[in-house]
Amino acid sequence: MSAERQLCTFTLDGLSLGIDVRQVQEVMTHREMTRVPRAAPVIRGLINLRGQIVPALDLRRRLKLNEAPVGWLPMSVVVQCGDGPVSLLVDEIGDVVQVAEEDFERRPETLTGVARELIEGAYKLEGQLLLVLDTARVLQLDREPAARTRPAKGEAE
Repeated sequence: MSAERQLCTFTLDGLSLGIDVRQVQEVMTHREMTRVPRAAPVIRGLINLRGQIVPALDLRRRLKLNEAPVGWLPMSVVVQCGDGPVSLLVDEIGDVVQVAEEDFERRPETLTGVARELIEGAYKLEGQLLLVLDTARVLQLDREPAARTRPAKGEAE
């Protein structure tokens, strides 16, 4: 019997992404945000979550994807980190899917830049490729992932 993993899925700029369901506190529809002057560009604002102030991180900007269209009303995947909850802003929330660990594949070679550093790997699902985010790295805003000059051990040149 193979080990299985549950992933909370969502879409972002046409990509199917997922994170381990154990990291997810909750998912929410669009919430009004309060802008934070001089915050990093990836921080869209603050959300009031039942009296708790939660930073809202724009995953499009974090992954250096296309800017959101005018009128974009993002949904939130609230995850727990060491400093408390953080809202990851996404286009649409999907389902919780169960995948076999043996089906996990290394990140696609076609990924470049920041996305290459923030994606753990992928699962091939029926009709789609589900990219798995490394949530811990996504939340490390104090440094941008550095582009490698040489492939990591075990990666193709």
